[in-house]
Amino acid sequence: MKTYTEKQVRSKIRIWIILFVVFLILSGITAFPIETELSFLTDHSSAFPDILRNWITIIYDAVKETNSKFPYLSYGTDWLAFAHIVIATVFIGPLIDPIKNVWVIQFGIIACFMVFPLAFIAGSIRHIPFYWQLIDCSFGVLGIIPLYIIYKNIRILESKI
Repeated sequence: MKTYTEKQVRSKIRIWIILFVVFLILSGITAFPIETELSFLTDHSSAFPDILRNWITIIYDAVKETNSKFPYLSYGTDWLAFAHIVIATVFIGPLIDPIKNVWVIQFGIIACFMVFPLAFIAGSIRHIPFYWQLIDCSFGVLGIIPLYIIYKNIRILESKI
């Protein structure tokens, strides 16, 4: 097993945090142009299986009609995007001092686990198809991976200091 220097471990932590923050912000800001994105997916729906194609069309039609009649409801997705950006800023702490701010990484891991009950409970209540609930859960899984790597590297860093 290769042993890393303190500087190398710090570098790995920084890279993974920056990667996580970039993807968190990107996943958030995609909520701003949701109708445009759905229009694009609808226009290119032949690339998807029928069940997904139908779901995208239903969602696009609903968003388009809602935005034309009640545009202020999309303000909710604007706040969703904003929340992603705000949460991403919290990760500046571990960039500066990973050991002192390990709690931010732990918070992120807990938040990723919380995606699962939200997706399954709210998804069922809102009549979201099960396969789409699994897609939503993938954000929790994909978030846990870099956060766990960061967490493990912070623990390695602690042992080097």
